Amino acid sequence: MLTAQILAVLIFVTMFVLVVMDKIERHIVTLACGLMTLVLVFGVGMQSMSAVMETLNLRSIFTVGFWYSVGAEESTAGINWATIIFIAGMMVMVEGMAEAGFFRWLCMKLAKMVNYKPVPLFVVFMIMSAVLSMFIDSITVILFLAAVTVELAKLLKLNPVPMILAEIFCANLGGSATMCGDPPNIIIGTSLGYSFADFVMNTGVIAGISLIVILVYFYIVYRKALIPKDGKVIDPATMPNPKEAIKSKKDLAISVIIFAVAIVLLVTHAMTHLTVAFIGAVVAVATLLTAGKDAIMLLKKVDYKTLVFFIGLFMVVGGLEQTGVLEVIAEWIGNVSGGNYKVMIAIIIWISAVASAFVDNIPFAATMIPVIKSLAATTGADLSVLAWGLSMGTDIGGSATPIGASANVVGTAVAAKNGYPIGWGKYCKTAAPATIIVILISMAVIFVRYF
Repeated sequence: MLTAQILAVLIFVTMFVLVVMDKIERHIVTLACGLMTLVLVFGVGMQSMSAVMETLNLRSIFTVGFWYSVGAEESTAGINWATIIFIAGMMVMVEGMAEAGFFRWLCMKLAKMVNYKPVPLFVVFMIMSAVLSMFIDSITVILFLAAVTVELAKLLKLNPVPMILAEIFCANLGGSATMCGDPPNIIIGTSLGYSFADFVMNTGVIAGISLIVILVYFYIVYRKALIPKDGKVIDPATMPNPKEAIKSKKDLAISVIIFAVAIVLLVTHAMTHLTVAFIGAVVAVATLLTAGKDAIMLLKKVDYKTLVFFIGLFMVVGGLEQTGVLEVIAEWIGNVSGGNYKVMIAIIIWISAVASAFVDNIPFAATMIPVIKSLAATTGADLSVLAWGLSMGTDIGGSATPIGASANVVGTAVAAKNGYPIGWGKYCKTAAPATIIVILISMAVIFVRYF
């Protein structure tokens, strides 16, 4: 078993280093390392076919509990197909909404409502970024929001960088509030059997309190940058009409209805017992059926590289789980904390936050789930509280640097593409303090509420 453990750790470290270096596309890295795990760890090290089957976890898809679950059942080790199917379904839905012009129309409509005044626009776009990211992948939210922000900033003669940086942070913060907002939360929810409502009532409360503080923080930091260069008041009549963003009223109405249905299904899935895999599949099928001849185009636009990235990642983490490496890590955290529950939570939050600032928060969250399960089993700690700490640490820690979360990479790329490069210094100057503020708020709320 020692040989298998060493191989599993080496493959995992290699995967992390290659992902951080970003020289090879990350989906190729995780898939290659996942296949190496199956062959070297399970085949050579463990000589166990059952470990391979448990990690591939294909059997779970064909069980009733995968689609309709009574009670909070923990998924088995290995590839979390519920996460894969749900993310794929939401990707299809979002592509349908984007094609109909929903995001562009929403941005322009809200800008018009505040008469294109810089400060109200700044606050409204931050709130919109957070709210949309509660239900839609933050990458998609920032992709469209940053592009519209650059366009509006040029019309209003403003520097778009402060708005984009604030939007990126709020997207990550909003994503922490719900189960479907950020990939780490989807993984935590599907792995531990938590519902949409569980996240809203726990991480959602922390995110809500934090958002109020962050709105004030970014306003104080950027209030001078929100003054137009020439000081002139913009005439709203000269601005583009939001209706111009709508490609088809029929398609827009259909996409909004499907989006609303998805939200209702997610909010009620603890009562209906419909799993997130079922919801993702239904949303995708509905979008494709209503798209008609454009269905093939929507399928082509889906980010398959991200899905492959997840599959490979789950295989590598499965190697650590099957060989017992994660139990050793859990035991170390238990020993360091001396069994002190508060210290344990603090360690999980800060390790998650610091690690997620420099490496992708998705693999870190997937790695830590078996660790907190083992901690709860060996120390008697409340698993749910450990989960909320892990969620906030990974979701918010990723906001601190330009590479910590996918939304950060996308937002800074859109800005650079339009002639507004954002370096590490400029990014971290405001994002790192904001991250520390939210992590401290998270710790305070958790300590006050659960102890």
